[in-house]
Amino acid sequence: MQKTDFYGRRVLLNAEEAQQIRIPNLEIMPAVKKNGDRIYCYRCGQTSSCDTSHLPNNQYYCPVCFNLGRSSSLACYGHLAEPNHFTLPTSILTWSGQLSPLQKRVSQAIDQGMTNHQRQLLWAVTGAGKTEMIFAGIAHALARRERIAIASPRVDVCLELFPRLQAAFANTPIALLHGRTPEPYQYRQLTICTTHQLLRFYHAFDNLIVDEVDSFPYAANQALLFATNNAVKKTGGILFMTATPGRTLEQQIHRHQLHVHYLPLRYHGHLLPQIKINLAPRWRKNMERGLLPLTLIRSIKATLSAQHQCLLFIPHIDDLPLVEQVLYRQLTNSRFTTVYAADPQRIEKVQAMRDGDYDFLITTSILERGVTFPEIDVYVLGADDSVFSSSALVQIAGRAGRAVTRPTGRVIFWVSALSRSVNDARRQISLMNRKGRCLQRELSSL
Repeated sequence: MQKTDFYGRRVLLNAEEAQQIRIPNLEIMPAVKKNGDRIYCYRCGQTSSCDTSHLPNNQYYCPVCFNLGRSSSLACYGHLAEPNHFTLPTSILTWSGQLSPLQKRVSQAIDQGMTNHQRQLLWAVTGAGKTEMIFAGIAHALARRERIAIASPRVDVCLELFPRLQAAFANTPIALLHGRTPEPYQYRQLTICTTHQLLRFYHAFDNLIVDEVDSFPYAANQALLFATNNAVKKTGGILFMTATPGRTLEQQIHRHQLHVHYLPLRYHGHLLPQIKINLAPRWRKNMERGLLPLTLIRSIKATLSAQHQCLLFIPHIDDLPLVEQVLYRQLTNSRFTTVYAADPQRIEKVQAMRDGDYDFLITTSILERGVTFPEIDVYVLGADDSVFSSSALVQIAGRAGRAVTRPTGRVIFWVSALSRSVNDARRQISLMNRKGRCLQRELSSL
């Protein structure tokens, strides 16, 4: 192992490795601690019962973060304080795009907050251009030789962010870390990672940006919330970004624990597409008989006839083959496939959709956020199913209308009956659109 492997990290070691490593100032830290009948894990900050964490010979492990390597009383962590040993390129920000006046105003506020290492929240509608609004803050932080990370709960979001950040900071090497990363870890000034990967860091980052904070599995996950705070230096700042802040963030807002920046308009200045509701009270029984709502078939055909792509969301993985079979019979000349979280070809299928190799994807909520396909329509079959939260439905609806060339897009939900989550999603979109209209009038009067 190299010295840089330990900078700002907790590297899992067994007893033999810890004795053999000869790195000056390497701090050896315990992995777990036994307190009575409970085990405390230093990596994820969670406690577990000794009964469920027991190993032979009175040894113990943490079952919470087991998938990152067994943190146990037989292991320890190696750590070196983050030294910020970085060589700066001549040109840091290579992005040549332009921000709108609204985006620029928010970008400047974020930049100032990162300079002051504040805890901030960017509350912006889907498609507001959040990524571009953080470029200035990142560039100035890099110029200060700070170490920066952008984390998201979803691998898809990381994979979408990586090429965009590579283009915006072409002279800065960037690390991409997620559970399927084939390359070994490398010490980098700028890191893009899943929020689970933050569990490997310890007081590493001067500024940490967490995107899609309301998304599963991050929201209300105590281990990941602990990892977020642990990965940042004691003097570091955190920027949370979301279109649908959950209860925890709203409480922090009310307690004035966060500096909040609002943006209720998309980057192209248009409002969010409104959700249209179609009732289909027996859609599931009909699906089992090989039928889908006729209005759904017509809607997909209309999208494809207009030479647009679409996403069709359904509630459960078990629904995928049934829906796929019906659509194969109804849309014989169309190119489509299914995709879900554990799909071994998930990454390849999403990329093929971006490349135009598919006309549409049939998907679960795994594609509710973090992926952008231009000029698409969005359809949800069974939107009233309990698997879809109101925030998920808002995010799903937000996949449409993101392109300046087609800022509208159609969003249609098929439901057995109206539900609270569907009504809340429509209400949230209406609320942001009212704020957006007020902002549009304000701008027009200037």
